[in-house]
Amino acid sequence: MRKISLWIITNILRFYLWLTLRIDGAEEVAKIPADRGVILILNHTGQVEVPILATLLQPRKITAWGKAEAFEIPFLRWVFGAWEVVPIHRGEADMAALKSALRMLKEKYLFAIAPEGTRNKTGILRRGLPGAAILALRSNAPVVPIVHWGGEVFLRNLKRLKRTDFHIRVGEPFLIKVEGKVNAETRQEIADEMMYRIAELMPPKYRGEYGDLSKATGKYFVKAE
Repeated sequence: MRKISLWIITNILRFYLWLTLRIDGAEEVAKIPADRGVILILNHTGQVEVPILATLLQPRKITAWGKAEAFEIPFLRWVFGAWEVVPIHRGEADMAALKSALRMLKEKYLFAIAPEGTRNKTGILRRGLPGAAILALRSNAPVVPIVHWGGEVFLRNLKRLKRTDFHIRVGEPFLIKVEGKVNAETRQEIADEMMYRIAELMPPKYRGEYGDLSKATGKYFVKAE
């Protein structure tokens, strides 16, 4: 039943996205390693990037965390079920959600996470939170930055019956390497370094909190083979 739902959702979305968007950079997703579980870190405007990635990355298994309260809406519960989205209770240490994510990475899923922690409707980067760093440290999975811009005006363009130019860029995979004890300060530093990897792929006007790329040290990152 889930496979049927996924087929229906994917094909409806493909037609809808073709109708409403001009996507630049779709071929970039080929950079994502195909032989293992991968953490995708991305900026999150919440406008249209989720359905775009969920369709572009088929037939790879891709999922993410989704706020638990969204599962109370029947339509979203159906879509999230097809995408195998993991419910997470925000504002608390949800160990069940973390364990589910770790299991999926072992099963070679792509697990998408927005280090900013929530939707950013302007598209201008805000400071990242340590959730993505925790998942990367616990899983030892490679991390791939995947960014987008243009979608922040999607709904405005839709009301005018105007297609939106949507841009995608994918960075090189890396692993997290930390020597010594990991504390809250370390996790935040890793989250900030992840955000710099996102920022460097975006036009300067979107970089926000991470506009000064010279502050990026990369000291916790090694290239993934």
